[in-house]
Amino acid sequence: MSQTASRPAPAQGVISRIRLHAHALSPSLQRVAEHVVTHAETVMHQTITELATSVGVGEATITRLCHKLDFAGFHAFKIALASDVAGRESHTPAHPGDLAGQAAQVVKQTCRTLEDTGRLLDPVVMEDVAAALARAPRVDLTGQGNSGLVAQLFAHRLLRIGITATAYTDPHQSAVSISTLPRGGVVIALSSSGSTIDTVQHLRLAQGHGHYTVAITHRASSPITRYAKAVLFTSTQEEPLTDSVLDTLASQTLVLEVLYAALLARRPEAAAMLRVTAESVVEKKY
Repeated sequence: MSQTASRPAPAQGVISRIRLHAHALSPSLQRVAEHVVTHAETVMHQTITELATSVGVGEATITRLCHKLDFAGFHAFKIALASDVAGRESHTPAHPGDLAGQAAQVVKQTCRTLEDTGRLLDPVVMEDVAAALARAPRVDLTGQGNSGLVAQLFAHRLLRIGITATAYTDPHQSAVSISTLPRGGVVIALSSSGSTIDTVQHLRLAQGHGHYTVAITHRASSPITRYAKAVLFTSTQEEPLTDSVLDTLASQTLVLEVLYAALLARRPEAAAMLRVTAESVVEKKY
């Protein structure tokens, strides 16, 4: 795996970093992380000894968590946590009949998801992926369920600027297509969990054929990242209102839109292609 994919760009807050690394933490570190998320307002005022006592672990465990989350120490950890707490908004549930309140909660949650995802974007990785896409003879996208819908959207976006791209909803068709990609092909795999079996297998197949592989996921340590030359990270919320459907769609779409913008800068002919493709469907509209 290249250095590009070995480490995600650090998120700014404690909560964002815990979400990103949650599935890579040992049981003792997970226990501390869960306590921090649940009791953030209290933890931000505690000493390292007080926190260790509250969780029932040693101070060394607290220090290990800080380092695992890319903080220099507990003091830097608490400063970032204080910022998280200051930025939190009320999560009071709307009444079942309060449609306006429910809509407001969904909007707030989605905005937080987009902001957190924006903090995880790594410009260096983005440029590397954009460069690979710009020179690719063909691009295959793979994803299941909601991720598959986003994959289809991005494949359409690439076609509009003259890049041959396909997103298959059938995993068998996807595997066949990946195995026939010409040299220099790019495979983008979308999996929020990073553990969707078909999607992981597709990226492994692509890596085995020597293609440029990209994973888009919200888990920093998941099976899919093992087979990715580049990893683009998304964010999801802890208490999703709609089973994280909107979170997943919004965060993945944001990452791909930023990638698309980086790609446009590398393809001077894109503007002309967009004009041509727009004209091709003009008779389909009144």
